[in-house]
Amino acid sequence: MAERIVYHAHIPHNTGLAWEMARGQHLRLYGQSIGDFVCFNRHNLRERFDQGRTKTYCSKIWISTGAPLMSKFNNPMLRIVYDGFAGTGTHDLQKGMCSGARFQRAAQEGRLAEYYNRDLRPEDLPDHGCWENLSRALAPWGIPPEDIPSPFNVFQHLHIDCTTGAMHNTSVRPGPGTYIEFRAEMDLLCALSACPDLTVGGKPYDVVVLEPA
Repeated sequence: MAERIVYHAHIPHNTGLAWEMARGQHLRLYGQSIGDFVCFNRHNLRERFDQGRTKTYCSKIWISTGAPLMSKFNNPMLRIVYDGFAGTGTHDLQKGMCSGARFQRAAQEGRLAEYYNRDLRPEDLPDHGCWENLSRALAPWGIPPEDIPSPFNVFQHLHIDCTTGAMHNTSVRPGPGTYIEFRAEMDLLCALSACPDLTVGGKPYDVVVLEPA
């Protein structure tokens, strides 16, 4: 029996979406730019994804196939079962979310090229980013913006200097049709922002939830 699609959604550039899924279902995220992904225990929304717990459990800062995304309570929430970006780039567990305030501060401090790996004019900056997108998407579940965790930044390939700790953005992004796939280890509320991704220009995402055969 073939796997069955139980949910499919298209997320336009610089917008966000939240959805629910059940334990055992698979989640595919298709994209060609950065996606800021977070998740919560559907039955206890105070239990949420945690970057630090994930890195500690996996003993690494870059994770791929086989690795879990861990909660603040040290429980596995999802597990990566396929990574179409492997061999091309890595996903980020260091950075937080972009936002309108972040864009404006970078412009005021003259750091746009440092942050976004290209020269930008202040007038080209969007008025919002992933923080606003995820805040709006999760509001119907009563989750305030301050309770949204730092995300798993899908397809955000960073160069990290392991001597100094300096992080540098890159222009490495996946090609058409690339996806990452997870298996839900608990009932979840998930949310994704299709990032403005100023480094290469933002693009949309497709979310597919599957019932495995």
